[in-house]
Amino acid sequence: MGADMSPSLVTLRAVSKTFQTGTRALDNLNLDVRLGEFLTLLGPSGCGKSTALRIIAGLMAPMSGQVEWGCVKPELGFVFQDPTLMPWASVEDNIWLPLRLRGQSKAQARKRIDEALALVGLSRFGGAFPRELSGGMKMRVSIARALVTRPAILLLDEPFAALDEITRFRLNDDLLALQKELAATIVFVTHSVFESVYLSSRICVFSNRPGRVMQEIVVDAPTRGSDFRASALFGQTCQQASAALERAYGLEGTT
Repeated sequence: MGADMSPSLVTLRAVSKTFQTGTRALDNLNLDVRLGEFLTLLGPSGCGKSTALRIIAGLMAPMSGQVEWGCVKPELGFVFQDPTLMPWASVEDNIWLPLRLRGQSKAQARKRIDEALALVGLSRFGGAFPRELSGGMKMRVSIARALVTRPAILLLDEPFAALDEITRFRLNDDLLALQKELAATIVFVTHSVFESVYLSSRICVFSNRPGRVMQEIVVDAPTRGSDFRASALFGQTCQQASAALERAYGLEGTT
C-alpha cells in the first residue's frame, strides 16, 4: 500500500504556535503523518519545521488547533540535531537511559540495548565513551537510544546537518535500511533538497515563517542508492523541490 493510501497515524489540524517572544512559528498548519511513510519536512530556516516535530512528539503544545492520533498514541523516538549524549556514560549506558527512566535495570534492558547497538552497527562499541567516537558514530548512538524503546514513529530533527558529505550519505542509507527492517514511520526535518528527495516517500515543503505546508511532493522511487542519485527522476524531483523552496523563501524570479 502506497503512503498516499495509508491511514494517518497523526494529524495536525489548523495548528498555530506563537512563542513568548512574539515569534509566530506556525500558522494554520495542516499535516498528516501516514503509516509506514518516510515524510520529510523541508523549508527555510526558522519556518517552524522543528516546532511541528516537537508538537507531534508532545514536547510542546500548540497555541491553537488539534493534534489527533488515529488510535492509541504509539511509542515515539526522537533524535535531535546534536547527539546530546552524556559524556560521562558509556555508549551502552547512554542507550539504556530511556529504559532506565522507566524503571528497568541494565540487566532487564540488556537485550534491547544489544539489539539497538546491532541495528546501528555499533555492537563492538558498547563500552566506549562519547569522546572516543567520531561525529557519525555519536549520531548512531543517538539513533540507537531512540530505537531502544522500539518506537512506531521515529522523529529526526536535522540529525546529519553537522556531518561531512560521505558520512551523511552512509547514514542516509543506514536510516533507510533501519526503516525497512523495523517497518517504522519516519518524520525527518532537513534543509537539504538532495537529502529530502533521496530519503523520502513524501516531502512537505513549508512556507517561510509562520510555517504551513505550501506544497507536497511524492517521491515514487522503488529503490534508493547510487543509481537513484544518478537517475533522471532524482534530478527532476530535486528541481521540483528546489523551485518550491525558492518560492518558500520568496526568491522566485530573482537573481
